[in-house]
Amino acid sequence: MPLPADAVGRTAGPITSEVDPDRVKAYAAATNDDHVECQSGQAVPPVFGVTPSWDLVMDLVQGVVPLDLQVMIVHGWQDMHFARALRPGEVLSSRAEVHSIRANRLGTELVVRATSSDSAGVPVVDIYTTTVVRGLVDDADTGPGRPVHVLAREERGAKLADVVRDVDVDQTYRYRDASGDTMPIHVDAELARRVGLPGIIIHGLCTMAMCGQAVLQAAGGAHPSEVRRLAVRFTRPVLPASQLVVSVFEPVPVDGTGRRFAFEAKSRAKVVVKDGLAVLGPPRGEW
Repeated sequence: MPLPADAVGRTAGPITSEVDPDRVKAYAAATNDDHVECQSGQAVPPVFGVTPSWDLVMDLVQGVVPLDLQVMIVHGWQDMHFARALRPGEVLSSRAEVHSIRANRLGTELVVRATSSDSAGVPVVDIYTTTVVRGLVDDADTGPGRPVHVLAREERGAKLADVVRDVDVDQTYRYRDASGDTMPIHVDAELARRVGLPGIIIHGLCTMAMCGQAVLQAAGGAHPSEVRRLAVRFTRPVLPASQLVVSVFEPVPVDGTGRRFAFEAKSRAKVVVKDGLAVLGPPRGEW
């Protein structure tokens, strides 16, 4: 049974939440972020930007996908657009909507768009979360689809660096507690194997956070507040007690003041992230 086409345009929110410095510190620890200002709660890791709207996104996903198919959901793509960096202590108002439903070779894509705005109503971060319901056949495409972040090989430079990030054996439990992402495939090995996975898998957003850290490191120690856009396609699950090897390519100038980096990642010699895109802006405080 296909997902209901009339779900496109369904909304959730608004809800308000504080960018709590203590939660920022917990998130940094849960993603092995070694940036000293993130560890201390003085700067916000870019992927933390999903947390103010995550409950809304999941409410919409669970309201559209039938209960018996929810264990077949995997995270396919994530695309985050920043008007500016999040600020510790600020209060954000978040809304979400079902953006589109599309067929792909694995099943059906469900795209939810979420926006978090500051107290003046100015958007801070705009997020497209694409989940895939594996095995669900749906030939009807509804809605505008998700933004494209695929770069052709000629659009990226030579390899700049391979950055290695360690993935701990307890990574998923720490990330669950810090992020609020309680999908059981990340903590219940028996359930994960029952739905065709090799066992507990790392949250896609934890993998994305580690990729973002690698880009900042390869960019000469760029500051987290410089991230204007961060986007990935998840191709395989990452397992606990492994390593993530992030290949970052030479930057390309963009918009006169920014730099665009392509990246991809492997774990256990398999590609786990493709079509990675990071756009960095000028130094913090200038935008």
